[in-house]
Amino acid sequence: MRSEAHGGATLAAEVTNISPHGFWMLVDGRELFLPFAEFPWFRQAAVGAICGVERPRPEHFHWPALDVDLTLESILHPERYPLVAKG
Repeated sequence: MRSEAHGGATLAAEVTNISPHGFWMLVDGRELFLPFAEFPWFRQAAVGAICGVERPRPEHFHWPALDVDLTLESILHPERYPLVAKG
């Protein structure tokens, strides 16, 4: 009789460091830097709120305490997703 693995693969994301300029997040064995200049929602956030990242899907990151959702694509290429305010 062969046993099958229980549960699914864990989609982990971990904040590894926070500096005055941004923070680093470990995703799939690589460290990504999210500068506050490109991701201003995190600039005034508490450390616990930044570290509380969830990864519901491989390409989706969610910070529930901040109500922020980002895709991996927008983290890797923030220049493709400029911050534009409409007045």
